[in-house]
Amino acid sequence: MTAFIELVSAAFIVIGATFLFVGSFGLAKLPDTMRRLHAPTKATTLGIGALLIASMLYFILLRQTFGIHEALITLFLFLTAPVTANMIAKAHIFRNISLQRDLPPAANGSGWATLVSPPDSSDERLHSRLSGKPISSPNPQQTP
Repeated sequence: MTAFIELVSAAFIVIGATFLFVGSFGLAKLPDTMRRLHAPTKATTLGIGALLIASMLYFILLRQTFGIHEALITLFLFLTAPVTANMIAKAHIFRNISLQRDLPPAANGSGWATLVSPPDSSDERLHSRLSGKPISSPNPQQTP
């Protein structure tokens, strides 16, 4: 039984190493940022996942110990990889003006960058929308 568990763990290590190699190779060789973005976020996440599975199998089945480290690393990896990919993609779109022209307009009119606020996002207009009451603006020609 020990040999079988070691064989399964070794298979996961080889699978993980292969995915890590493909992800690293894609990061180095793909031509532009948006294509290069997928290699580390997809392939290397699978590679690290396979290595963590191999580690968990080995320690749980052979050593009869459960380490929380692998679970925490998995949680951290699956939470940070998509956020990082989204931030890199947004930065690429924000810096590439010709790419911005080719994209469809954003639904709320604020643009594709997260730095631009919607055109009518002031507190007064928002309060007016939520309450259903029109904005009461003083007449500039009246003097108190």
